[in-house]
Parts: sequence; structure tokens; C-alpha cells
Amino acid sequence: MSNQNSLPLYEKCWHKHNFKRVTDMLILFLLILLLCYRIISVNDYSFPWFIALICESWFTFSWIFIFTSQWTPALVKTYPGRLLQRVEELPAVDLFVTTADVVLEPPIITLNTVLSLLALDYPTNKLSCYVSDDACSPLTLYSLLESSNFAKLWILFCNKYHVQVRAPFMYFSNHPEASTYKDSIPEFRQEWLEMKEMYDHLSRKIEEASHKSNSWQLDGEFAVFSNTEPKNHPTIIRVIWGNKERLLDGLPQLIYISREKRSKHPHHFKAGAMNVLTRVSGLMSNAPFMLNVDCDMFVNNPKIVQHAMCILLDSIGEKEVAFAQCPQQFYGGLKDDPFGNQMIILFKYIGTGITGLQGPFYSGTNCFHRRKVIYGLSPHNIEKGNKISKKELKQNFGGSEELVESVALALEGKSYMPDDDDSNVSKALDAATQVANCGYEYATGWGQQVGWMYGSITEDVQTGLTIHRKGWRSEMCTPNPIGFTGCAPNCLPNAMTQQKRWATGMVEIFFSRHSPIFATLFGKLSFRMFLAYMWIIDWGLCSIFETCYVSLLAYCIITNSTFFPQGLGLWILVTLFTIHMVYTLSEYLATGLSIQAWWNNQRMSRIKMVSAGFLGFLSALFKLLRLSDTVFEITRKDENSYGNDVHDLNVGRFTFNESPVFVAGTTILFMQLVAIVIKVLGLQPIKSVDNGCGLGEILCSVYLIICYWPFLRGVCERGKYGIPLSTICKSAIMVFLFVYLCRSSVVG
Repeated sequence: MSNQNSLPLYEKCWHKHNFKRVTDMLILFLLILLLCYRIISVNDYSFPWFIALICESWFTFSWIFIFTSQWTPALVKTYPGRLLQRVEELPAVDLFVTTADVVLEPPIITLNTVLSLLALDYPTNKLSCYVSDDACSPLTLYSLLESSNFAKLWILFCNKYHVQVRAPFMYFSNHPEASTYKDSIPEFRQEWLEMKEMYDHLSRKIEEASHKSNSWQLDGEFAVFSNTEPKNHPTIIRVIWGNKERLLDGLPQLIYISREKRSKHPHHFKAGAMNVLTRVSGLMSNAPFMLNVDCDMFVNNPKIVQHAMCILLDSIGEKEVAFAQCPQQFYGGLKDDPFGNQMIILFKYIGTGITGLQGPFYSGTNCFHRRKVIYGLSPHNIEKGNKISKKELKQNFGGSEELVESVALALEGKSYMPDDDDSNVSKALDAATQVANCGYEYATGWGQQVGWMYGSITEDVQTGLTIHRKGWRSEMCTPNPIGFTGCAPNCLPNAMTQQKRWATGMVEIFFSRHSPIFATLFGKLSFRMFLAYMWIIDWGLCSIFETCYVSLLAYCIITNSTFFPQGLGLWILVTLFTIHMVYTLSEYLATGLSIQAWWNNQRMSRIKMVSAGFLGFLSALFKLLRLSDTVFEITRKDENSYGNDVHDLNVGRFTFNESPVFVAGTTILFMQLVAIVIKVLGLQPIKSVDNGCGLGEILCSVYLIICYWPFLRGVCERGKYGIPLSTICKSAIMVFLFVYLCRSSVVG
């Protein structure tokens, strides 16, 4: 028994990819060689040459960020069997689900995620589920209330037949399956049909309620929603199921929360919602660990909590690991990933690479947090929790006596649970309502020293960076099967909206006090982890350099100038391009993906970078210059994936709308087309052969046109598959001005 107790609860397995390392270094060598060639070619200095040098210098830094991040890949292996032998009583876990728009995130999606969490293979008396509704929609509360009876039977059914996937829509979309040795039992077949009928009935009720939401009679349980607006309403908290008896076979505690919002008070988007969930849960259950998921990320492995606890309760992990991050995986992905957003390669190579460093980034969902770390505790003062004065706690956590008491207990590793009698539960609800009010955080440390960090719309990366800065590590939790599964954007506008939000948030972080530069210089962020954070922040920064680079192609063709080196320098570029393309292709083939998937991702990386990425950079820049505020744009979730059997022959085809994000892409396309036409018609200024536009610029411009081929089709199409006329006109005007300025520079 003593030997069993000495065994680790998880192990980190390191991998070496020598061929990949050699290729990484070869590409870096070619990039540096190209820069050296440009610098020593003093006689070739010109405006295009100088701009190209700046852009290629940044591309070199970008490659350093990439290859250092994936240099030492590692995987984490957990042993949940040892956990049950080591721990007498499993710790409590608070489950957070966030939704912010009842239209873009339909209630049936949120409901399936909640049901999958309630059915986790974990003692139900140790689970409390909190649903944050930032839209303040009675429909969300209605869905949760209607599902409570189904949830009881669903949990029993899942446990009885060892159901693997516990989101009902996914489970019932396939043929009836339980554990393999029960599939033929008539009793199972009968219960399966009954459960499916109950779920279908529940889905129909919610769908009908959605269609009638504008004509609802807001009375009884829903009277509190009268005269409310999504951004102007009081706090609403409802205990849907309390599990007062703490029954092992009961339903986990389920609580609905809609925090107070007022038009003149900043609400800090998702970070603000997460901080309210943290405070309310601290008063209601105060579990030492918290799991947060987006409303579309359902449980794919019912034992995922045990796997995460192996990391967080291990003798080493307990002192060093702040959070366990599960990777994002998507179900029902479109064939060959036409919009380049399934991120399979990213998680396989970069994900395992940063696991070998200080640990994975916090990605905003599928993450198990240690509560006392969210409360601001650092590894070096982990023993200091009971020494923090009450005055200091009030300064950071606010004036609620009950919350301060729960925080003090959490920092000491103790639980805080109000008694089960009605009067104490009522007091807890009153205190929870107080801490969910929009003015509670004023003059406190919420969002600055404790909780989820404010200041960026990518609050997840910023919060994780703050945690790593204090010296904590994180670990990737990758059991088989994977812990959570969600839906990726299934159309181009949604994919671009998501990418724009990420790019904006990354630029905000880089130019804030939370920058990884400061975290390395003045904190405990390791240097290689700094480079890893710079890789993800580069999503926003690199867009400006890539936009300049592709514009430079058109400029050189129009003005009959060149920025490509001649002779040896040109062969450096050709070799670099060829090796990089073969290198990325080999990654896709090694992962089992197709050549078409590789090309789609190559194409989309160009499109997203100079369209969504560039617009995201400008959005962050305008905020820094105080010209405008950033807006948190919610990515639409696909309701068709949740029970509606829709087969669209045009699925995966590019669609467009009037979003400004498509103006940049259309402009780049027109810019290259006009440049090629000018070249073909011989309208360029006459220059010597050595100084004029060469074949390199022409081929690169044609390559860009091929990448933007879906945009070219969109110019000729109509309806949702066509680029709106207003976008075409804006792009045409911008290209006209670009050509005029190019011509003027030559004449000048």
C-alpha cells in the first residue's frame, strides 16, 4: 500500500522529433541568411527594399517564437485509478457555464452542455453547476427549469449503462449504444427509446418557447424579467436544484445567475461574468477547484474530473500547478477544414510543445482552476493564506463579510458551506445578490489583482499569463478519449469574427501592463514561456507586417520596381518557400489529414491574417489611441448541429456579409489583380532590367490571387455567396487611391 501511495498521480512523457528540429533550424538559418544578404546589399537600398527588410525581420522573430515553443514536446499521462487509492474523499468542484446571447448561442446548446456536466462520473454531492446568462433571457432559465426532471433520469441512465458521451443531442444522434455487453438487452433498448422520446419532447418545448419568446407572459417564476434589457437589469439568481441532502445519487446543485448590468457601468465582458461566478460560488459552495466551459463545450469523457484531479492533487502538482487545461476538439468538423479553424495541427505541435515549458495557455474553456490561485495566491506564499489580514482581504475582495470569510477559508484550504436550513440559504442568496451587483467591484482588486483579469477581450490569455507570471505552472490534461468537444464556426463570417476578436485581444495584451515582456523582466515567467506567449500574441502583431508585405508586391509591379534580391538572394527565398511548404505539408500528412486540408489552412492563414487580423490590430490601435472602445463580438454557435439533421450541399462554401472584415480581403485581391493587369498591358514606368519588376513579384502576386480565389468567386456571385456591392465599392475606391499614390511616388 505504501508503494501505491508513493506512485505519482500523473507523469509527463517527453518526446524528441530530431527531423523536425533540424528542419526548424534550417528554416531559421535561411531566414537569417536572407536578412544578412539584404543588409550587406547596400547598393540595392530603396523604399521597397527597406520595407521588405523590416517585414522579413519580423517574420524571422515569428519563426523563433514558433520553433522554440514546439522544441521540447511533452504529453501528460494521468492515473485516475491511483487517485481513488490515494484520496479518501474526492474534493468538491464548481462547474461554470457561460452564455451571453440567446440568439447567437441558442438555449438548446447551453442545455446540452449543462446536462453533460450534471452527468459527470463524479460524486454528485461534490458538484455544483453555475450557469451565467449575460443576456438576461427568461428562455435560458426556462430551459434549465424544464430540464431538471429529465436531468435526474439522464444521470441514472448514464451511470447505469456507462454512457460515454453524455450530451443528449450527440448520444441520441447515433444508434443506441451503452456498454458493449448490454447492447442486446431488451431493457436497455426500451429505456433508450424512452429517454430519447423525453429528450425530443424537451427539445421541442424549448424550440417552441424560442419562437414565442416575444409574446411571453412574464409572470410567476419569470416576473423578475419584466422590463429588463440585456444591458440594463438587476441581479437574478435562482437555485434550480439545491441537493440539500447532499445525496450521492442526487442531482448536483444547479444555479442560474444573471449579474446586474447598467448602461453606465462597465461589465468587462466574459471576465466580469467569470468573476461574478467566482464570488457567487464562493458563497454557495466554495469548492477548492473550478471548471469553466463555454456553452457549446460538452463533456466527452465522463471521468475527466478524475483525470484533472490527478494533476491538481499530485504531491508535486499541488504545490506548483495552478490549472489543468484540456485541449479544444471539435465534433462534426467540415471535411478538409475549409475555414482553417479546427486547429488540429496547432494542438498537436504547439500544444505539446508548450506543455514541455511552463505549461499550456489558459484558453478560456475546458479548464480546471485552483480557487486560491484565482484569488491571487502565489507559490511562494502558499503557506501564507491564513496570515492575510481581514482588512487586506476586504480591500481586494470587497465589503461582503460573507465573501471575505469564504475567501479566507479558501486560501487556508478549508470549505465554506452555509447550513441547509431555509434561513441560512436565504442569507446566502442575499449575499450572492450583493456580490453580483455591478457596483460591487469598485475600489477592489477584482480584475486587477484577483480573479479574471480585465483590460483585454481575450481575458483567458491575460489571466493565464498573470498566473504564470507569479511562478505557477500549468499542465495539459489529455486523456483518451479527450475531455471536451465543441463546435467550430461553420461559415466564413463566424470564423473571421472569432479571428478578429483574438487578434484584437492579443494586441491589447502586448501594449498593457500585463505584457509578457514585463512578466519576464519583473515576474517569474520563464524566457522560453515568454517566447511562447509572443507566438500567440503574434496573431495580432504579425498582421500589420504581412499586410505591408502583400501590398509591397502590388506596389513593385505597379511602379516597375523590385524588392526581391537578385542572384543568390533570390535562391534563398525560393529554397525557404519550398522547404516551408513541404515542412507544413508533412505535418498534416503525419497527422492523417489530407493535402486539401493542408491547402485550405495555408489559404485561410493568408486570408485571416490580412483581413480579420489586420482589422483586429486596427481595433486595438484605436482603443490605445482612445479613439474608440473594443467590442466583444460573440461567435455564432450552429444550432443545426444540436439535433436538426441538415444536409447542405453548399456546406463549406464561402459566404460573405457586409462586415468590414471583408473589405481588407477584397482590397488585397483587387490590388493584385490591378497590378497584374498593369503588367500585362505594359502600363508600368520604363526602368532598367536590373531595377524593374521581375518574375518573382509576378509569381507571388499570382499565388495570392489563388489564395483569394473564393473572394474572386464572391465578386461574381450574388446573395449570401456573393460579396456585397458596398464592400466591392469600398475596396475599389481604396485600390484606386493605392494605384494613384504608387504612380505619384514614381513621378515625384
